[in-house]
Amino acid sequence: MSDTLKHTPLHSVHLESGAKMVDFGGWDMPVSYGSQIEEHHAVRREAGMFDVSHMLNVDIEGEGVRRFLSRLLANDVAKLSEPGKALYSCMLKPDGGVIDDLIVYFFEETHWRAVVNAGTADKDVAWMRQVAGEEGFKVDITPRRDLAMVAVQGPQARAAVWAVRPSWEAASAGLKPFNGVFVGDDTLLARTGYTGEDGFEVVLPANQVAAFWKDLAGQGVRPCGLGARDTLRLEAGMNLYGQDMDEQVNPLVSGLGWTVSFKNPERDFIGRKALEAAPADRTLVGVRLLERGVMRGHMKVRTSLGDGELTSGSMSPTMGVSIGMARVPAGVKAGDAIQVEIRGKWLPAEVVKMPFVRNGAVVV
Repeated sequence: MSDTLKHTPLHSVHLESGAKMVDFGGWDMPVSYGSQIEEHHAVRREAGMFDVSHMLNVDIEGEGVRRFLSRLLANDVAKLSEPGKALYSCMLKPDGGVIDDLIVYFFEETHWRAVVNAGTADKDVAWMRQVAGEEGFKVDITPRRDLAMVAVQGPQARAAVWAVRPSWEAASAGLKPFNGVFVGDDTLLARTGYTGEDGFEVVLPANQVAAFWKDLAGQGVRPCGLGARDTLRLEAGMNLYGQDMDEQVNPLVSGLGWTVSFKNPERDFIGRKALEAAPADRTLVGVRLLERGVMRGHMKVRTSLGDGELTSGSMSPTMGVSIGMARVPAGVKAGDAIQVEIRGKWLPAEVVKMPFVRNGAVVV
């Protein structure tokens, strides 16, 4: 089966490490290297690393990039003025549906970069090129499959990266969250991540990533798979594309209203008119199960204001209970008692404010 799947530059390293591999969006990726629970705890307590080379870095260059991204993205790139600053945004269809969620970096007026999800990468690039072509933006859009990416996350993550690459520390020690800095021609250190912990996402040439990974492992950084990545991001209250939002739902009913900027009335981003006309009838909330059981996506939810559905759900290794996200009627709020249907039984749960866990500590 793996012969038909795409491989990251670390694929052989994963196999050598005895990783359990799964098909993830057409990529043969490690789901765990043994204990998913231990990998999860390693990130919360020390440091873990993830191969995220299946995600795509896309360089966007030319004279008109800022105007192009102002049109393309729901969040406003006018917020980006310092080199290296990053912004999280959704890229929308004209009807407001989410094509993808991504991070965009500003390096200089003629050089920007977007990091997009693996399963939507081809669709994303095609959409970017379609908008640029049809609307006359003079930009070059270059997928960078020559680059690999490793997320090193946890309270000891940055120190571990500096231990194996001491020359990077001077440039990155003062880096603020959601900023990136080049520490070599094609090596970017970004203080971003998807776990609710501090750390770096490191983008580097594909032919250098295996040595970097093995050096980190020698420093005690634990290899982690997609299983731990999912429970970590759920505890951190972070959406997963394809589960918590997709082309059928808009960001305003996906807990992503904060990523949509209506501030400038002159900025006509794609999907704006649809969002302004859309009914605010649903919302995405955090859920904690109050009895034994495990919540999963698509389970039914009952609230005092009407029915809803879980979009994500799992056992929280940090909290020891099942947590999830649910799309429910607007007006449902933290503290409300609700019910979740698990195997034919309606179990009690409560709505809680997200995130569930941040920087290793339970915050609900």
